[in-house]
Amino acid sequence: MEDLNRRSAMALGLTVAAATPLVALATPAGAAEIVPAYGPNDGEEIAPGVRLVEVGTWESDMTGIKSVLVMDAVFQPGAADKESVMDNDMICFITAGEFTVKKADKEFTVKKGEYYTCGKGKTDKATNIGKEVGIHRITILIPA
Repeated sequence: MEDLNRRSAMALGLTVAAATPLVALATPAGAAEIVPAYGPNDGEEIAPGVRLVEVGTWESDMTGIKSVLVMDAVFQPGAADKESVMDNDMICFITAGEFTVKKADKEFTVKKGEYYTCGKGKTDKATNIGKEVGIHRITILIPA
């Protein structure tokens, strides 16, 4: 039994040593690059320097949610959308850039790789404070 434990430990050690370079070079699934290249006329302009591009709609298995609509809001450096009231609950993921987001009761900064949410009936305004094109990947929850 003692020999088996040593062999198992040795095999595990060799496996870990062999896999370490692979793990170090791997990109975590959640950090995958989702930065599509959009042209200056893609989507619909919703404010100066801000374009909204529809990515797609998918059916939902969530209780109370019929489908999800995914859109990219593409902001030029320094551009801001208009403060607006949200028609639906939304989840926003920043795929590029850095933004200041102003809500009725708070203001905060979100960067590439971070999420924030918007509630139905609440206000929201985003401003690209970075020096590059910024993109919000917006998932709109469509109620059943």
